[in-house]
Amino acid sequence: MWAKSRLLRVVTATAAATVVVASLSACTSNGGSEQKSADGDGKPLVLTTFTVLDDMAENVAGDHLKVESITKPGAEIHDYEPTPSDIKEASKADLILNNGLGLERWFEKFTSDSKAKRADLSEGVDPIDISEGEYSGKPNPHAWMSPKNGQIYVDNIVKAFSDLDPDHAADYRQNGENYKKQLQGVSDSLEQRLSSVPEGQRTLVSCEGAFSYLTRDSGLNEIYMWPVNAESEGTPQQKADVENKVKAANVPVVFCESTVNTSAMEQVAEATGARFETDPEHLLYVDSLSEKDGPVPTYVDLLKHDADTIADGLTGASAQ
Repeated sequence: MWAKSRLLRVVTATAAATVVVASLSACTSNGGSEQKSADGDGKPLVLTTFTVLDDMAENVAGDHLKVESITKPGAEIHDYEPTPSDIKEASKADLILNNGLGLERWFEKFTSDSKAKRADLSEGVDPIDISEGEYSGKPNPHAWMSPKNGQIYVDNIVKAFSDLDPDHAADYRQNGENYKKQLQGVSDSLEQRLSSVPEGQRTLVSCEGAFSYLTRDSGLNEIYMWPVNAESEGTPQQKADVENKVKAANVPVVFCESTVNTSAMEQVAEATGARFETDPEHLLYVDSLSEKDGPVPTYVDLLKHDADTIADGLTGASAQ
């Protein structure tokens, strides 16, 4: 009787140990995805560094992946400071999508404890180098502002998702092709809209030099206060330089972006007589989408809004 009881305890203990080992193995296999299955809906977790990439990725992912942006709508992304919860979230991710080209200066800190795969979505883009200031010779990171480049981003997303989740690769390819057709339509209409601006009024003046890829596509001239958002925004020298260029080119309207302080450009407008409207309807969007009920809840909306705002401003339509 004692022997049978002892044997039963041994068998029970062995079975329990097997369950524990199996559970631990499930939690640590496949880059931690099983752990996330217990925490969420079981879909692989994809993190993006900002909201524009998040929207692009969601268009490709369909229902197969859980896609989230670390930065929230309206956030300035260049010098974003990851929070402890951001870094914890990164440690759970299966894949992290970033822009590259030096945009996310905080990226290494953000991913320091993450074993997630990474994809640089600007890979394959023909970069435009910054020609002045402390960033001279470095690539302008705002490549997504050209919908032609946006299609390159989509191809990189499709590849990253297919490598992460081969079972649904065909769906990602189809979603990507559908989305690229949409972006090509936006590209065609954007260039047509901006090409309607008269020759003598084809100069875009903005706070940040974030529109170089868009102006290259559409044949506009470009003047900006600073090349990349930084702490030294709107120095006296920067403002004086823009004022002189605006006066020389007789630019009728100047613009600024939604994520920066507009006071420097307001001073330029006052000194030159150029129009400048600070309400959200006339601000340009680059680094961040708006909230869902705002003017640019998607990447496509952002491109259309900026093209219309620029064209209306340069032709005087927004002043009527």
